[in-house]
Amino acid sequence: MHSAGRSWLLLTGFVLFYVIYLLFGALVFSSVERPVEDKLRRDVEALKHEFLNQSCVNAAALERFLLKVLAANKYGVSVLRNASAASNWDLASSMFFANTLVTTVGYGHTTPLSDTGKAFSILYALIGVPFTMLVLTACVQRIMHPLVLAPVGLLQRRGMQPRLATVLHFVLLLALIVLCFFVTPAAVFSTLEPSWSFLDGIYFCFISLCTIGLGDFVPGNQPRQKYRQLYQVSVMVYLFVGLMMMFLLLRTIHKMADLHGLTSFLQLPRCEESDLDDDRKPIVEDGHEAQTPPFITEKEASEPLEPGSQPSYNTINTG
Repeated sequence: MHSAGRSWLLLTGFVLFYVIYLLFGALVFSSVERPVEDKLRRDVEALKHEFLNQSCVNAAALERFLLKVLAANKYGVSVLRNASAASNWDLASSMFFANTLVTTVGYGHTTPLSDTGKAFSILYALIGVPFTMLVLTACVQRIMHPLVLAPVGLLQRRGMQPRLATVLHFVLLLALIVLCFFVTPAAVFSTLEPSWSFLDGIYFCFISLCTIGLGDFVPGNQPRQKYRQLYQVSVMVYLFVGLMMMFLLLRTIHKMADLHGLTSFLQLPRCEESDLDDDRKPIVEDGHEAQTPPFITEKEASEPLEPGSQPSYNTINTG
C-alpha cells in the first residue's frame, strides 16, 4: 500500500478511536453521575415541598433553603418549574462534557458530582488531552498542503513575490476562517438561542475556539430546547473542526514569521516543517521509507533539482 494511503488510513483510525474514546467517556460519566444527579433533584424537590409546608418560615430555614438551592443550581439542577427536565448526564450531554474536557475548553456548566466521577475525570483527561492534541496535529498536517502550501506555491508560480504571496494568502485564509467559524456560527447560535445576540454568538465562538471556556454562554441549556441532543453533537463537531482550523492558522502564522525573519529576530524556533515534502510525509514511517522522500521516484531522486522548481512556503527571493 502506498505510504500516503497508509497515512490517511492511520489518520482515519485516529479519528475513529477519538470518537470511540468520547463515547466511552460519555457512558462512564452517564452511569456514574446520573444517579447522583437524580438523587440531588429529589432532595431539592423534597426541600421545596418542606419549605412550602412550613406555616412559619424563620431566617435560618430560609437561609438553609437558599444554600441548598444555590448548591444544586451549581450542578445544573434547578428548582424552577419551567426549567428543562432533561438530565445533564444523558448520553449526548455526557459526551459533550467529555469533549469539552479533552479539548481543554471546559465551560464548567456541568461538573462531576461524585468522587468517582472526579477521579475518572482526572484519568480520562490525562489520556484524552494529549491524544486530542495528537489527532488535531495529524489532521492539520493533512490539510496543510491543500490549504496553505499549494495556494502559496500557486501565487508564486504566477509571478508574485514570496513574501507578498504569504501575506495575501494569510489574509484570505483569515477572512475565510472568520466567515466560516465565527460569523456564520454566530448567526446560527443567535437564531437557536433566544437569549443570545449576534455579539454573544461571536463572543461564544471566540471564547470556545481559543479554549478559554468561561462558561457564561453554553449552547443547549435553554429550557425545553428542541433537538437538544442533536444540537449538542453538532456543537461538538463544530468545536473539533474549529480548533483544527485555529491550529492551522497558528501554523500558518509561524511559517509566515519564518519567511519574514520574525522567528530569527525574536530568537524563536523555526517551524518544524519548512517545505512541501515535509507536510506530505506519512504520520508513521518505517526505516526504508524514511530514507527516500515520498512522492519522488528513484529516477527523480537521482536527478539534480532545478532552482525554483519546487516553491515552498519559506522560499525567500534573494535576487
